[in-house]
Amino acid sequence: MNRLFAVLALLLAVPAQAALDVGAPAPDFSTQASLNGKEFTYALAAALKQGPVVLYFYPAAFTKGCSAEARSFATAIPKFKEFGASVIGVSGDSIATLNKFSVSECQGKFPVASDDQQRIMKAYDAVLLWKTGYASRTSYVITPDSRIAYSYTDMNPDLHVENTLAALKDWAAKQKPQ
Repeated sequence: MNRLFAVLALLLAVPAQAALDVGAPAPDFSTQASLNGKEFTYALAAALKQGPVVLYFYPAAFTKGCSAEARSFATAIPKFKEFGASVIGVSGDSIATLNKFSVSECQGKFPVASDDQQRIMKAYDAVLLWKTGYASRTSYVITPDSRIAYSYTDMNPDLHVENTLAALKDWAAKQKPQ
């Protein structure tokens, strides 16, 4: 029994790698989302016409780590906008739950989308392995040409904002003419 706990602890301590590789095409999707408590249909293709997209998956609204992560993304929205980027959070929560989460934790700064059928989570290999009804904590940076520029999976929410901003900075630097 102790050996099982040791293996589980090791798996939880080591960040896993997201399955979609840098340079891979980003799966397109449309789904119900909420921004500041107002529902709408979010379409990735439409968002990419405006600039890069930070797509982040999180296990469940109103849990400690997911709330902290959402507040961190909300605080950093001006920095994302400096790179012309938008942010969308995705979980398996109902749209009714996300209407509340988008107001309180996301502070009306970015939308959160419902993936209660797990179509998007599966397409992005972001299903939590040990609790398959939930998303893993995985962040992607998707470029306007619909390619994965960065992926990061770690159940600790602390570095997702910092890492995606760094990836956007690197991407933006490569876009400037030499």
